[in-house]
Amino acid sequence: MIFDRIKSLDSILATAEKKSLHRTLGWFQLTLFGIGCVIGTGIFALTAAGAQKAGPGLMLAFAIAGLICIVAALCYAEIASMIPVAGSAYTYTYATMGEFLAWTVGWALVLEYAVAASAVCVTWSDYFQGTVLREFLGIELPAWLGAGPLALGGSVGGFINLPAVIIAGLITWLLVVGTSESAKLNALLVAIKVTALTAFIVLTLPRVDAAQFNPFLPAGVFGGFGTGVGAVGAAATIFFAYVGFDAVSTAAEETKDPQRNVPIGLIGSLLFCTVFYILVAAGAIGTIGGQPIMGPGGIPFPAGSEELARQCALPQHAEALVCSREALAHVLRTIGFSTIGNMLGIAAFVALPSVILVLMFGQTRIFFVMSRDGLLPEALSRVHPKWKTPYIVTMLTGAAVASAAAFLPVGQLADIANAGTLYAFMMVAIAVLVLRRTDPNRVRSFRTPLVWLIAPATIAGCLFLFFNLPTAAMLVLPIWGGVGLIVYFLYSRRMSHVGRGFDTVGEAEVGALEPGAPGTR
Repeated sequence: MIFDRIKSLDSILATAEKKSLHRTLGWFQLTLFGIGCVIGTGIFALTAAGAQKAGPGLMLAFAIAGLICIVAALCYAEIASMIPVAGSAYTYTYATMGEFLAWTVGWALVLEYAVAASAVCVTWSDYFQGTVLREFLGIELPAWLGAGPLALGGSVGGFINLPAVIIAGLITWLLVVGTSESAKLNALLVAIKVTALTAFIVLTLPRVDAAQFNPFLPAGVFGGFGTGVGAVGAAATIFFAYVGFDAVSTAAEETKDPQRNVPIGLIGSLLFCTVFYILVAAGAIGTIGGQPIMGPGGIPFPAGSEELARQCALPQHAEALVCSREALAHVLRTIGFSTIGNMLGIAAFVALPSVILVLMFGQTRIFFVMSRDGLLPEALSRVHPKWKTPYIVTMLTGAAVASAAAFLPVGQLADIANAGTLYAFMMVAIAVLVLRRTDPNRVRSFRTPLVWLIAPATIAGCLFLFFNLPTAAMLVLPIWGGVGLIVYFLYSRRMSHVGRGFDTVGEAEVGALEPGAPGTR
């Protein structure tokens, strides 16, 4: 039977208890960790892509995406408090629905982490070029070196995003020679990002002009299947701005009293970021406007498309929010706060590399969990004799991240990453329902309220957003999944530790090489 290999939940917990990481994190650090992972590319860059899809309806898009993430977080909270070990959605699926579906989740997470890291590299490049080079040094990179061929708002003559490639290479080098993420460093970076966004809100909200919100939904609520426009289409893209919250669950093994603190960290970080994002969107659109540039038939040009890049090159759209590659800094410069706008750009420039590092570290952790389970070759997780890091898989990940960042725009990268994330979130909601039926008597320190409503709502919400992604992004997941199935049936199923009759390798070992936990953008 293809679904017959379920990894014992008791075995996972016993191994984690025997070889667990040191528990040092409380609810406040977890909440800061969640906020630090969530606040990144989504708000610093996708504000422009979201506005092109929905106009002022971007505020509604943030609310829709946030609501779906909150119900997903309630499911995560129950299962993470029951299974407080590394591995996140992959481990949860293995313990409830078996190896085959766990493989599909792990394979989707590989796509999510690598593509998300590429998106953050592109955003870092935009702020580096706009703030550091242009504003401070007066240097303008040639168009062919500063953006991929179809980068949002960039020159149609773009060929390769060289700064994005360089930052991907630097982070890869850091991970190979050895680096760590500490709670204190994360708290500092959270403070920098939150301070910058708070300043943005304080400066823009008093200048909001209600006329800028009319029409509020220029592309409607539903843009249509495969178009990726309208408030729901924008929500499917903006979803990228939230998904870092699942990093909190991956830190469960390093958390004091995880049954209490993990749910607080998950839901607290999401509520904070949802309110923050709506206020930032209101400030950006209410000051300089955020109406999309319309194409034929009154439908917005696709974000990241060649057609939009041509429109953004025209003088009448030079100052448009939807054409900016560093949206929030651009808003502040436009309304007369150039110095503060540049400081916000510097904040993004300083803080975003840590997000890239956490995402790429998360990629290696997922590979480690899967290789320790026998589903991937152990050679991929070979440890460097000097630096004690998984250098082979790190370099492979770095090459993939750099390649995607070199040629694709941030909006398209976010949509692709969202496809894998939505699948993983849906599987977590299903896992909660399965455990309620198969293991109803196990202690649940946190129980999802109204689980027979919340979990199906999470599943429906994830499917809803997935089918409102652009068609190209929707197709990436089944194509990538098809490649994964070939790998699974040709290699992984035959080499699986569970399939070969021994189940002694625990996820707790995975984090032992370096402290820290994977996160998102």
